[in-house]
This record gives sequence, C-alpha cells and structure tokens, in this order.
Amino acid sequence: MNQYVTGNAIKNNRERIGLTQAELAERLGVSDKAVSKWETGRSYPDITLLEPLAQALGLSTIELLSGESVTNNNRAFNMSRSKFYVCPVCGNVMIAAGEAVISCCGIVLPALEAEAIDDDENEHQINIEPVEDEYYVTVDHPMTKEHYISFIAAVAGNRIEMTKLYPEGSAEARFKTSLTKQVYFYCNKHGLFVKNIRRKK
Repeated sequence: MNQYVTGNAIKNNRERIGLTQAELAERLGVSDKAVSKWETGRSYPDITLLEPLAQALGLSTIELLSGESVTNNNRAFNMSRSKFYVCPVCGNVMIAAGEAVISCCGIVLPALEAEAIDDDENEHQINIEPVEDEYYVTVDHPMTKEHYISFIAAVAGNRIEMTKLYPEGSAEARFKTSLTKQVYFYCNKHGLFVKNIRRKK
C-alpha cells in the first residue's frame, strides 16, 4: 500500500452527495477546519475516522482508500520551520528539519500545517506556566482512546524537544525556557496547533 485516502477523494465525494465541509465535520465530530486540511492535503484523517468517513460519504472503506499518491513540496531549511509528520495508521511521529519525503506503513505522509492558537482559543487551550527555569505545559483536552493529544513539542534556535503522549495519560510536558520559542501539540482528530511564546520584558 503506497497511498492513503486523498484530499481529492474526500472533496469529490463530499460534493457528490451535496455536503458542506461543516456538515461532514458535524457527522464525524471534528471541526470544519480539520475537513478543510484533509481536502487540501495538509493533514490526514486519523485511522479511527476512516470507517465513519466512508459511511458519511456513502462509500466502502476500500473505495475511499483508492486515491492518488501524496507527495511533499520541498521547503527551505530553518529550524523554526521544521515539519511534523504523523502516520495515521500506527501513530508514529516524525520531524524533518529540512526538505524531506517521509513515509510510514507504506504511506507517503504530508507535512502537517500548524494552526496558530491565541488567547481566545477555547476548543484547544494550551497553558504555558514558567516554573523556575522551565515551562510547565498542559493542554486542556480529553485523553481518551478515541480523542487525545499525541505529542507536545518545543522549538527554538537549533533544537526541537518532544514529549510523546498516550491515551488515558496526562497532556503535559516540561521544557527549558531558554530552549522554547514555540510550543506545538497534535490532536489526533483536529491536527497540529502552535502557540508562540511571548516572554515578558
């Protein structure tokens, strides 16, 4: 298997049955932004969503999976522009600091596009608390087997540090303040999010 469900397959079949992105999202219990990311190839639906997605689109899972191969565009190297990849089959997390084509479980993975969150973000709220020389990071989010935060990562300068998380655990991590300018976290249903650190002068 060298392909997964493609954005074109989701979009074409959604439009075929006359659903909007918001209507499809409501049926699956995800956000319309998540559906938009799937359709533009910036993210994949989690493996647990494949059967419900196929049913919502009036397809078998096999029909849904018969799409186009996914390839990545090369990017100029910059650590702050590093790319995250998550395998929708096994949940493996990979990071590339420069241009790359990443595959896992026989699937070529697209680089995830992070959605910036601000202080008004409610659905995926992250708390970053300075504690001595560290940031104590928590995400207010369910950690069930079906819906959870997969990892939290800190990025700064020439370094990325990641804490892998698991269902039924705690969505928390600690990172050195001197090594943290951005904090990323990944929700298995809604994708990648990023929060920029604003240090007080």
